[in-house]
Amino acid sequence: MTFHAAQSAIAPIQFDAPLIHKLSQQGPRYTSYPTADRFTEDFRSGDYLQAVSGVRAMGARNPLSLYVHIPFCDTVCYYCACNKIVTKNRGKADTYLAYLKREIDMQGRLFAGMNRVEQMHFGGGTPTYLSDAQLGDLLAHLRRWFSFAADGDGEYSIEIDPRTVTAARIHSLRAQGFNRISLGVQDFDADVQKAVNRIQPEEKTLEAIRAARDAGFRSVSIDLIYGLPKQSVVTMEQTLAKVIAADPDRISIYNYAHLPHLFKPQRRIDEAELPSAETRIDMLSLCIERLTGAGYAYIGMDHFARPGDDLAIAQRQGRLHRNFQGYSTHAEAEMVSCGVSAISSVGGTYSQNEKTLDAYYECIEQGRLPITRGIRLDMDDLLRRIVIQTLMCNFELSIASLELAYPIAFTAYFAEEMDKLRSFESDGLLQIGDEWLTITPKGRLLIRNICMVFDRYLNGRQEMKPQRLRYSKTI
Repeated sequence: MTFHAAQSAIAPIQFDAPLIHKLSQQGPRYTSYPTADRFTEDFRSGDYLQAVSGVRAMGARNPLSLYVHIPFCDTVCYYCACNKIVTKNRGKADTYLAYLKREIDMQGRLFAGMNRVEQMHFGGGTPTYLSDAQLGDLLAHLRRWFSFAADGDGEYSIEIDPRTVTAARIHSLRAQGFNRISLGVQDFDADVQKAVNRIQPEEKTLEAIRAARDAGFRSVSIDLIYGLPKQSVVTMEQTLAKVIAADPDRISIYNYAHLPHLFKPQRRIDEAELPSAETRIDMLSLCIERLTGAGYAYIGMDHFARPGDDLAIAQRQGRLHRNFQGYSTHAEAEMVSCGVSAISSVGGTYSQNEKTLDAYYECIEQGRLPITRGIRLDMDDLLRRIVIQTLMCNFELSIASLELAYPIAFTAYFAEEMDKLRSFESDGLLQIGDEWLTITPKGRLLIRNICMVFDRYLNGRQEMKPQRLRYSKTI
């Protein structure tokens, strides 16, 4: 896609609280399009095999991005919406790893000869639930099947829980090949930590960051959440001051989505202790003000990065991408994901593994990939995906470039969408020109609302009904 020389991503963000109040609603985060709730059980392992064959037939030009899901945690955090298994029984990890390696064997055979990996991410659960030896053995197994780019060229990240690792373990992670590290923090306030059952002393977090710097990690990222019980503007300001002092390369600040009908641990949260909608917006405003004032670039959604970080550079150059792990610099990679509930994106398809251990194990015992559902993208899906991805990442869209890539006349094909966009234009969220759609600094915070206009699954032109109760608030 063509990139605008005066692209809006470098403009300072504008916070319009009344407009945010007016437009905030439930909607997708667009880590994929179509979103995962649109996957169907009609798509199974045979469809995935066809997708891989198609990639091979096209010359396998793209590198791979590997995702490995480790579902185990020692304790439950009440806010968590991840697919996880809380257990003190370490033997369960041994069993899981035996099956996980068998799935890796299957994927390795499928991608033989086109197995160069330029990106890898270990997520969870808590990947550092695994022992040093278990993780080392798993990485060695991956290297037997896949060819990894050199450390200076590849991006290899892992999520850690600072409560469960020592400085020595962090140095070991670096020696094992990880060069990016992400720390779950959520909030430094002791009362908030108690309310969500995640007691994490500040010094443990700072120790982990120091160890990551000493070990030579290329990037250190911190995750925060606003909207948790007992949070306030005052407590958020105190947490932000500590985070800024810690000087991470990236900061993600997620809006807590209270969906207890979907996620049982959230039922332990006292809803009376949740901050009001007005307070949440004030906290978001504070986060933006403090972080941009400290020199962080607003990447989009809930992500901030130092101007010299790869994400910020990729955004300035118009090559930022978004996938199931969030923002990424590897737009062209085929994503191969292993483990329970993991989602792959290969050859114009999405596929998700079984969500329970029993079902996952049963598939592998039968010698087949544990895929339970997915979707094959048609031309309209691919077109809308590029529109949504481009707007989410670059905050602008070249109409002419899209018309060159797809056999459409943009304003005719998206006539209904253009009508809806006019109301956003009148609110000052975007500018509609003959050649460009450009998101304004005021519109960047509401980019999800704008992208929802292009989502045909939400807008009544598909048999599947909207499922907005499954989504978080856009702001």
